[in-house]
Amino acid sequence: MRFVLLCLSLTLSATPSWSQEALGLAAPDEISDSGLLQHILPRFSLKTGIRVVADENGVMSLVLSPPGDPVFARDGVIYHLRTTDAPKQTRFREWLLSDIGKRTVENFAPADGATFSARFDVAVAEKTQEVDGDAALGQDLSMTHCGRCHVIGPQNRMNGLGSTPSFAVLRAMPDWSERFQAFFALNPHPAFTQIEGVTEPFPPERPSPIHPVEMTLTDLDAILAFVAALSAADLGAPLQLQ
Repeated sequence: MRFVLLCLSLTLSATPSWSQEALGLAAPDEISDSGLLQHILPRFSLKTGIRVVADENGVMSLVLSPPGDPVFARDGVIYHLRTTDAPKQTRFREWLLSDIGKRTVENFAPADGATFSARFDVAVAEKTQEVDGDAALGQDLSMTHCGRCHVIGPQNRMNGLGSTPSFAVLRAMPDWSERFQAFFALNPHPAFTQIEGVTEPFPPERPSPIHPVEMTLTDLDAILAFVAALSAADLGAPLQLQ
């Protein structure tokens, strides 16, 4: 009898607990209506014991454009997953980007419309972008707000943090414009950045850990104009493994 009870105890302890609070995932109507979430979310939960449910107010979201990780595509539209660094959200992101997650997406057969693809190349074309901001003002604002961490140019080349890329390196990236336009939503910036009319005020119980970066959309346009005029760093040829 004791052996039976012990086996039963071990079996129960190895079974995922479903009493934990579920993580919500918001998605466009075309994704929710397709049935894809009803296909992939229970499979992830069964595999990990982490409950993820469709929720229009969820902490995670599937969106049509960056920032976020491109996770699958349908009819030429690429959907991106936005998460925070919370461990359970990171686990879901890693699963969806894994071979198992990709196969789970591609094994779904919708009742109507095209199937989903989880294996694709995200082609980012370099565009000639017209920026209306004041580049000179943007340089001053970049030094004031960003120079504490990033190397902006020769004037502060010895003052940036080694763990943060310089503006020249960021300018060399194909999606540099998207990165700068949405920088306030990309970690670690949300913790200390306020954009007038865009971001919510800091909660009283969670103030900025450092002197906050406060700017307007006009200021952001000026910084974009400054970065657009920068010479991109030469990052060399991609590494090739033999």
